[in-house]
Amino acid sequence: MRVENWSARARAIDSFKVMDLLKRARELDDLGFDVVHMEAGEPDFKTAPAVQAAARRALDEGIVQYTPAGGIAALRERIACFYKERYGVEIGPERVLVTPGASGGLLLAFALLAEQGRSFMMADPGYPCNPQFLRLLEARAQRVRVDESTNFQLTAELVREHWQPETAGVLLASPANPTGAVVPPDEMAAIAATVRELGGELIVDELYHGLTYGFDAQTVLAIDEGALVMNSFSKYFGMTGWRLGWLVGPADAVAEMEKIAQNLFISPPTLSQHAALAAFEPESIALFEERRAEFGKRRDLLVSGLRELGFGIHRAPEGAFYVYADASHLTDNSFDWCWSLLEEDKVAATPGADFSRFDAQRYVRFSYTTGLDRIELALERLARRGQR
Repeated sequence: MRVENWSARARAIDSFKVMDLLKRARELDDLGFDVVHMEAGEPDFKTAPAVQAAARRALDEGIVQYTPAGGIAALRERIACFYKERYGVEIGPERVLVTPGASGGLLLAFALLAEQGRSFMMADPGYPCNPQFLRLLEARAQRVRVDESTNFQLTAELVREHWQPETAGVLLASPANPTGAVVPPDEMAAIAATVRELGGELIVDELYHGLTYGFDAQTVLAIDEGALVMNSFSKYFGMTGWRLGWLVGPADAVAEMEKIAQNLFISPPTLSQHAALAAFEPESIALFEERRAEFGKRRDLLVSGLRELGFGIHRAPEGAFYVYADASHLTDNSFDWCWSLLEEDKVAATPGADFSRFDAQRYVRFSYTTGLDRIELALERLARRGQR
């Protein structure tokens, strides 16, 4: 194949840098080195037993055929019930679209709403793949620089200030990757109202719901029924490799996205859907809540340890399982520093270059998806590094 025949669209897609670093970290694992993995956003807990058992039953019964593009009816209904149980919000199953991962869901949402040449506003720093979806659709990301003063989140004031004629809408993530920051309910309501007033659409990434500490996050659907909401079985439910997520939106929008999904994906993974039904069982939810408490302990240990080592952490992350730490006392190039940390000290963390165009050189994201003993080991290695 001739490289010169590759599309400009493909050439414009940036690499997901953490995956390059993860690849090298696993190479070091294979060579026998003891690497502390704090780079990837993947819970280290095993899939819940009830979920595993449900998958085995489906496989034993030969349930491996294609499903409807929008997901099996039982799962759409169960997700709708979950919103009533957890949030007190009533939605019908016709408003739920099961997707092949939250990434598939975001692609469908942008395919519905992002015309060529239009833009979606989003916070910078933010999840690095979001702008790439827009590039693929020949739309663009409108990145708005945020910092500690707004807890690394957009505000209604920033939305109004940065709105442009070509802005199609706003993408929020709450809790956010890489910062763990949450948009307060009153600010979420103000943003939703501002986006409506300006004629745009609101998409909210709620992937890390269930992983907040000391409080429960409220879904934007309690504030704005017209918003599109993304969620996933990967984070709170601990099913990363099962590649299953969902969207909630107005019924007519869901039907339109299901039409797109038919063409792009045929259907979400069949076994994963039947397994996911068991994720809502009381025994599974109890297990996930135990794991949530464990993540809270890990967060506290990591934040305390990093602060003692001089890292800047304006506010402890309220959700997700990341600490976005200012490492400017150690380096003015966090990309090179993270690679050096991996090669020399065998600690894998993610440089800010994956998440930001503005202050990337200052920041490092540490993921606390590993045990307390491993976090302590990472802190010891960081302390030794600082003494060299």
